[in-house]
Amino acid sequence: MRYFFIFFVIPMSLFWGWYLLAYNDVGLGTPIFTRQAHDHVFGIYGQILGIDPDTIAPMVARACVVDGAILLAIIAFRRRKKIMAWLAQKKVLQRAAPSA
Repeated sequence: MRYFFIFFVIPMSLFWGWYLLAYNDVGLGTPIFTRQAHDHVFGIYGQILGIDPDTIAPMVARACVVDGAILLAIIAFRRRKKIMAWLAQKKVLQRAAPSA
């Protein structure tokens, strides 16, 4: 789980944090968080990919959701015994709670 955070959650939160700050032109005293930097970066990506720069952000968002779902499925598969035991314990507690 530690590697999941190191290699997926932290880079995604840094990227989306920069994206939202730059998209909304927050600035924070640095030129990297300005709308001009945002437009310049996505303009370069658009030229490299040969697509409209406005379509890149939704494509990246969809890719992040799909990648996250795949990674969570892998983690759930690797921990399926613990998850099944937790669900069984929860089911036993739910059955015992109404009768008490």
